[in-house]
Formats: sequence, structure tokens, C-alpha cells
Amino acid sequence: MTDSPIDLAALELTPEQLTCACAPEDFTFATTEDIEPLAGTVGQERALRALEFGLGMQTKGYNLYLAGRPGTGKRTTLLAYLERIAKKQPTPPDICYVHHFQDPRSPAVVYLPAGRGRELADDMRELVELCKREIPRAFESEEYDRRRNEIMQDIQSQRERIYDDLQKLASAHGFSINVTPAGILTIPVREGQPLSREAFLALPEEERKKIDEGSHILSEAVGQTVSRERRLQKEARDRIRELDRLVGMFAIGPSLTELRQKYAEYPPIAHYLEAGQEDFLQNLDAFRIQPAEPGEPSPQQTFVEEMAVRYSVNVVVDNSQTRGAPVVVEGNPTYYNLFGRIDYKPVMGTLLTNFSMLRAGALQRANGGFLVLQAKDVLTQPFVWDTLKRAVDTGEIRIENLGEQFGVLPVIALRPEPMKLKTKVILLGDAYLYALLYRMDEDFRKQFKVKVEFGSDMERNEISVQHYAAFISSQCKSNGYLKFSRGAVAKVIEHGSRLAEHQRRLSTHFIEITDLVAESSYWAQQDGAEQVETPHVAKAIEEHDYRSNLIDERLRDLIFEGTIIVEVAGSRVGQVNGLSVLQLGDYTFGKPSRITARTAPGAGEIINIERETKQSGPIHSKGVLTLMGYLLGKYGRNMPLALRASLGFEQLYDEVDGDSASSAELYAILSSLSGVPIRQNIAVTGSIDQNGRIQAIGGANYKIEGFYQICEHLGLTGDQGVIVPKANIPHLMLNDETLRAVQEGKFHIYAVERVEEGIELLTGLPAGEPNEKGEYPPGTISYKVVEQLKAFRRIARLTPGRRADEGERGDEGKPTPRTPPKTA
Repeated sequence: MTDSPIDLAALELTPEQLTCACAPEDFTFATTEDIEPLAGTVGQERALRALEFGLGMQTKGYNLYLAGRPGTGKRTTLLAYLERIAKKQPTPPDICYVHHFQDPRSPAVVYLPAGRGRELADDMRELVELCKREIPRAFESEEYDRRRNEIMQDIQSQRERIYDDLQKLASAHGFSINVTPAGILTIPVREGQPLSREAFLALPEEERKKIDEGSHILSEAVGQTVSRERRLQKEARDRIRELDRLVGMFAIGPSLTELRQKYAEYPPIAHYLEAGQEDFLQNLDAFRIQPAEPGEPSPQQTFVEEMAVRYSVNVVVDNSQTRGAPVVVEGNPTYYNLFGRIDYKPVMGTLLTNFSMLRAGALQRANGGFLVLQAKDVLTQPFVWDTLKRAVDTGEIRIENLGEQFGVLPVIALRPEPMKLKTKVILLGDAYLYALLYRMDEDFRKQFKVKVEFGSDMERNEISVQHYAAFISSQCKSNGYLKFSRGAVAKVIEHGSRLAEHQRRLSTHFIEITDLVAESSYWAQQDGAEQVETPHVAKAIEEHDYRSNLIDERLRDLIFEGTIIVEVAGSRVGQVNGLSVLQLGDYTFGKPSRITARTAPGAGEIINIERETKQSGPIHSKGVLTLMGYLLGKYGRNMPLALRASLGFEQLYDEVDGDSASSAELYAILSSLSGVPIRQNIAVTGSIDQNGRIQAIGGANYKIEGFYQICEHLGLTGDQGVIVPKANIPHLMLNDETLRAVQEGKFHIYAVERVEEGIELLTGLPAGEPNEKGEYPPGTISYKVVEQLKAFRRIARLTPGRRADEGERGDEGKPTPRTPPKTA
């Protein structure tokens, strides 16, 4: 065997390279009681800068989208920040709807300083109650009766004088006057008796002519009398109405004057009070009904109550208790919860409404402040997203019921005046949803210009470690957990790096850290301890995994009993132990799989069994094509690859994706071609590029631990281990059990950069480097591969019916002449 040019011992990683321990002695505190609780957010400097900018930017369109994984503290950070800055901002005004006296179907919106809206509503309520009480009294007073009687007597006197004049004129012309409900009749008389028609016709013509002339004169006088009568009736009504207005103003005038003075600095309210006063004086009759005794309301009283609504004030947004800008978090952003609604009440088989039944939504309550919404909830509720964008774009909020907008037939409905909108809308969601909206919705780009991105990890340094400790302290003190020793804090920090899958980073997925702190305190209490120690944290991690690892255990059991075949000892040609990662909810684990390869003469193709059976994802298929590119570049430059290879994951019945098995698949093909067996005690993970470099993969810790558990159960031999990409060394944070086995020399981790290093580890033979002629030294893997490919080539040339595009080159790459086909 030729000596290997690669130092295989140097490829093995030391225990120190497999984790990044946190030394408890580096801490200056004894327990978390000695630490000031954390104030603020840890490790999100980029997000905080973007958040501060977005909340401070008042230009239109600078609404915010907070992107990040759930549990990274988006909502908590946002609300804490809003609570701090909202107090420093001015309190927005109250928003009220009032009756529009000129257009009752379009209630008017008015704005008053915070608290004054409720005050105006109370004032108007008192005014209406005053009207109900004082108006009937005023109209039943003796003074009102006296003055009304004086008016009626004066009108009656004038009326009598008019008829007296008419009677005198009639007498002068030989007529009498008879006033009937049908009108005024003029009747000619003779000697005090009415003149019949026969008597009239018997008169001399000169007398008849005289009577006719008198009749014409009286007709004109009667017309004038009727006109004067009508003018008197109108005068009577006007004088009574004016008297009523005077009485009404006498009853409520002082109160109205006081209200006008009180709200004189608010022109819309002054205008509303003036219009309301005029409307009230025109509807005095509604308030002249004396309130009945308690009991069933009469129709007259119901009418009074309905009229009283006209003068009420509907405070749809009451900021009397708000200090600073409002912060509204709407957890259920349905259309009506967000934009308000118009209520209806049934009356005699029909539905009625008025401005007092307008109800505000979250967007109205957040006016002048901040509205926080979950992006996914907004997008899944019908009509919400488009309506929200329209409101943000126009700067107006309209209260409209969906039935009125989308009904088949137009109906008479309220059309409230829109409110002015000045709200900072903040959406919370993940980065994928942000990218989707940004790409698919142009309005989103214009209206949500500030992306606040929360990372899932942060740099691990002295400051971030101290922040982690302060975070643990704040959790203990705010939730009543047991205090943590510095050893327990160190263990939590190490777990934070494990969650981040990086030795120099810490997870900012604080929901998991919060759970770990709570569960560690629980197990310490169960142990009767006064404080949380390192074993309690380890117990919490172990128990958390145990609650979720049922599938993992079942798969391991199938391997242990031989149902799923995994060999961890010996050697096999064309077979290698690959490693994959499965994620089931909150639990992730590694699983070994047998990857096998068979090779034969062919036309330079690799059959991916998973792809052929539609169980291969696109990234896995890409990995197979990449390794084919490596084979072409490595062995196909001087001759065509007369190769047909078959790759498969044995006993795998689910879809496989990712390219982390591409190096293992390549090793299996090289083993099959060279006939050199591969060690089954070493599992492999890592992707390759076409130049043979081993590239980093995900889930390295879980893959190593998964293979270790199988080996540990089937029996550790001391030479078992895993090959990982060298680029993954910073990502290694192995659990205590696996790390202990490495420290004791029972398990080994190797890191490789190139295919040649991996194949030498797996076979014990050197990979082989070509000389200036492209030839490989005998006894190397590459030499054996080339020899087998030449043999395949010879077989392919002698095989009848080979493909015309397979090429016509000899074993050394020289062209060979074609043989003309024989003809009959």
C-alpha cells in the first residue's frame, strides 16, 4: 500500500473543538440574585435601530413590519418600546359623532381635546333632560296661557272687525252674509227676508241689474276678506310660534348660552350648538308632553326619546383616560373589530339605526397613536387587508358595514363623515411573509417602508453573556423562580449556543430560554434544592427531549432489533452510513441511513433511485448532479465515462432533500468502482462541489449525536465516529453524553476539507494525486477507479447497439476509427 500524503491524525477533532464551554469561574456573581435584572432587549441592535427610526419617522408611508421567528422577542420588545415613547407623545383628541341637522343620513364627526368629548356628551344629556322637564312646565304655565289667549283674542278681534266691515258693505247693497264651513255666502234680501230665485226673476230688470252689481262688489269684498282671514291665521301661527320659541328659549336659553360660551373656542362645536338650537326650537312640540308615571312607555314618550337622540353626542373614541399616544394591540382583526361598525335595532319588523349606534374599531381607537397587528391574521380575514391599505393611503377611516358595500340592491343607510387618520400601523410576521408581500403587493412597498428584522442569534461575547445572565435573573425575579448558581447560568449559556448551532453565537429565541429557566427551577424544587445548579439545567434539557423523542426512540428500536439495517462495524463495498436530520415540532434528531451504490458499464449516468420514485427533493437531486460533475472533472477529461451508477437510500420511505449526503453518495460510488470496502464504523455528512471541496451542512450536532446513540447501544468499539465538513467546526456544540465519549476516546469526530481526505479515512488507502501525465499511482483509490472505468469502457465498446453519442476514444483518450456498418 502506498503511503498516504494526508495526515489522518490531524483530521480528528479534540474535545475542545466540539463545544464552547462557559467557565462559571469567569462570572463575578455567586447567584442571579446578585445580578441586576435585564432592562431592554438582548442582541437585537439592528432591530432596535430600525424600530427607533420607524417610530420616529412621521412621513407618510413609514409604517413598520417586524420580521423574525416567533419567540425572538418581537412583540415584547415592541410593546416595551411603545410604552416608553407613547407616554412622551401628545394625547390625541376625543372623536365624536353628532347629528347632522342639514343631512341626517351623514352624521358629522367632531374632535375635542381628550376628555372634552365625554364632557360634551354629558352636557348635552343634561340639556335634553332639562328640556324634558322644563318645557312641559313652561307651556303649562298661566303666563303662557295668558299670552297665548291675548294673541288669540287679538286675532279674533281683527277677524270680527273684518266680518263686520263685510256685513256693513253687504247691507249697503241689500245683501246678508252667511259664514259656513264651505265658505262665505252672500244672499240678497228684501224687507229682511232672503230673496228667492223666483222672486229675484220677478223683479224689474233695473233692480235685478242693481242686485247683480252689488253681488260683484261683494264677491270682490269676500275674496279680500278670505285673504285677510288667511293672513290672520298665518299671523296667529307665527305669533304662537314666536311665543313658543320665546317660551322655549326662556326655559333652556341660559343653558344653551352657557354651553356656547363653554365651547366657543371650538368652532365646529359652536356651529353644532347653533344648528341644534334652531332644530330644537322647530321641534318643541316633541318635548311638550309631560313624562308619564314609571311603567310601560307611551308612544308619545317613545317619540320624545327618539327626538332626544338627535341632540346626543356619540363619543366613539374616548381618550379621557389615555396618557400620551394610544397603543392598541388587536388580537382578532376582523373587519368590524378593526374598522368599526354600524349597529341596528329591530323596530316593528324592520331594522333602524342612527348615528348613536356607530361603534369604533381598533383603527379608530389607535388614531394618533400605534396599532399593532399580526400580519397573518390581517391577511386571512376577508376584506381587511385591502381596506387597511386604503385607509392608510387616504388618511381617512370610514365606518361602513359590509352588507351595505356588497349588497345586491342599494339600501338607505348611514354614510358617516370619514375620520382623519394618523396612526402608525405595525405588522408582526415572519421574513418569508414580508418577502412575499414585498414582491406581490406594490401597495405594501409604499406603505410599509420600514423593515424591523429580529435575528435568531447574536454574537457570543463578554457583553452578550452578561446580558444572558441578566435575562435569567429577570425571569427568576419576575416569575418567582429559584435563583440560579453561576454554574447553572453557564449551562444555560452553553445551551443558547447549542440552539444557535454556533460556538461563537447565542440564540435570541428567548422563548426556549425562558422555558428552560422555568423547567430548571421546577426540577430544582423537586430536588428540594435552594437554588438551581448545573445538574438541574441538564435535567430540564434531558426531560424536555424525553417528552418529545418518542419517534426517535421508536426508530432507534427498529435499528437495534435489526428491522432497519444499520451496520456500525466492519467494511462494505459501495455502502456508507449517511446522516440525516428529522424535525418533529420542537424536537430535532439525527438518524443514520445506509447509502448504497452499484456501478456497471453505461453511458455516463447516475440513477438517483429517490428521484426516479419522486422521493427526492430538488436540492438532493442537485447534489447528485454535482457529484456527477466531480466525477466528470476528475476522471472524464481523458476518456468518456462509460459508467452507469445507481444510488439509493436503503429502507427510506419518506422524501429526502438537501445535499448533505452528496459526499457520502460519492464515497459509495468510488468504493463501488474501486472495489475497496468502506468502514461502516464511521458515518459521513457533508455536501460537495464539483471541485471536490466538502461544504458545510446543517444539523451537524444532531447528526453526530444520532450516530453516537446507535453505536453506544450496539456497542462502542473505540474506533467509531463521524466525518463532518471542516467548515462545520464552529457549529459544533455536542451534548454532554457524546462529548464525554469523545473525551474518553470511545468516539471520534473527523473534519475534512476535500473528498480525498474523506475517502482515505473511510478506506485506509490513499486517494492518489495525478502526475503530469494525469496518471494515478498504483494502489490508490483513484488508480483503481480509473482502471475500472477503462474496463467499463472496453465492455461498452464491445457491446452491440451502444449509443452513437458515447464517443469513439480508446483507453488513453486517442480517437479510434469508426468501423463502417456491414450491409446485407
